[in-house]
Amino acid sequence: MAARNALITGITGQDGAYLSRLLLGKGYEVHGILARRSSDTLWRLRELGIEQDVRLLDGDLTDLSSLLRAMEVSKADEVYNLGAQSFVGSSWQQPLLTAQVDGVGALNVLESVRIVNKDCRFYQASTSEMFGLIQADKQDEKTPFYPRSPYGVAKLMAHWATVNYRESFGLHASSGILFNHESPLRGIEFVTRKVTHAVARIKLGLQQELRLGNIDAKRDWGFAGDYVEAMWLMLQQDAADDYVVATGETTTVRDMCRIAFEHVGLDMEKHLVIDPNFFRPAEVDVLLGNPAKAMSKLGWRPKTSLVELITMMVDADLRRLSR
Repeated sequence: MAARNALITGITGQDGAYLSRLLLGKGYEVHGILARRSSDTLWRLRELGIEQDVRLLDGDLTDLSSLLRAMEVSKADEVYNLGAQSFVGSSWQQPLLTAQVDGVGALNVLESVRIVNKDCRFYQASTSEMFGLIQADKQDEKTPFYPRSPYGVAKLMAHWATVNYRESFGLHASSGILFNHESPLRGIEFVTRKVTHAVARIKLGLQQELRLGNIDAKRDWGFAGDYVEAMWLMLQQDAADDYVVATGETTTVRDMCRIAFEHVGLDMEKHLVIDPNFFRPAEVDVLLGNPAKAMSKLGWRPKTSLVELITMMVDADLRRLSR
């Protein structure tokens, strides 16, 4: 059987790196679109030891011509659209950029698939932020959306575009509505990594305070390495569909911090400072996913507990800082 070809947008991000490793392990030839905007975007691939195993193609989600070329060069059987301006906080400062990259960018990828190879299977990285001001205690595929940030709004456009291309053009196009998923490869601007990096620095005597905003917000946190398996499973199904991917458990930012501090034997209350500058214009107070459909139809299960995840991240940051 010939090796399958995968094309990943956002390959240098957290999810792109873990997905690349998963697909390489399954014998795929993995291509990734690289927008050359910063000095070192490849550190996550390097950390997983796969930098030399993927083929990088110059391209950008806002440039349809580059996506068409990437489709033709990669001869993709599966496309995973993971690329995005993915930091919710920045979306209020850059709403137009977020709309172009996260919303119109997804539409560009769908168009490139439709034009070059309609038999190619497509995955869209949707997000629990689309639920926003929650309309149900536990959110599943039928829960109404109510985004509370420009990021959530842009992602909602991409989500419905995926549904529309599935229904209008018959594309095998699926969306994974992923709840918060973290790892040692998470960007330092995200709250979990901000916490674990600060805790490691405090433990090593490099800083004294961790400054956060709303620590009573609740999130459903899982391990990104577990969640990319759900992405792959979606594209192996006979029919395309949309799936919530979550742990089904919610935890406050406060308790997540406590796990990190306790892991290194520190008293959180001596170091945590609430800073009003980190509060958002419109807060999403609680997110809690119901992954029953993914469990029953895909056979997917989260394998990593929150305690295991946070301690893994703290240990990774301690190793990096010690080097």
